[in-house]
Amino acid sequence: MVKAVVVCCEKIRDRICMGCARCFKALSLKAGKFSEFDEVEIVAWTSCGGCPGLVVPKLNNLSLVLKQIGVEYDVVFIASCIVKAVKTGYCKIDLEKLAKDVEEETGKKVVIGTKPPEI
Repeated sequence: MVKAVVVCCEKIRDRICMGCARCFKALSLKAGKFSEFDEVEIVAWTSCGGCPGLVVPKLNNLSLVLKQIGVEYDVVFIASCIVKAVKTGYCKIDLEKLAKDVEEETGKKVVIGTKPPEI
């Protein structure tokens, strides 16, 4: 089983996506990027930190807290809402650079995207 942290868009979360229910639905169906793994357990969920995106510092803090409570993770999902914000909004995050930075900082695998568009 893969233990995962999901990073979502702070502006979209709970404003448009309503509690990230669509990502949780995709997780339960093993759809979208979740299908790349046999089983995924989400151990933490956090936002990007708001524009202009403070993902790496937020993940550093989250990693510290998770370590303190004895929770480990293997993978970081950059949620589909961030992908959507980059492609259709004015989000300035460079997804490939973000993935590289997160991998270098955390040593964890990064997956860009979560749910498929139809969910």
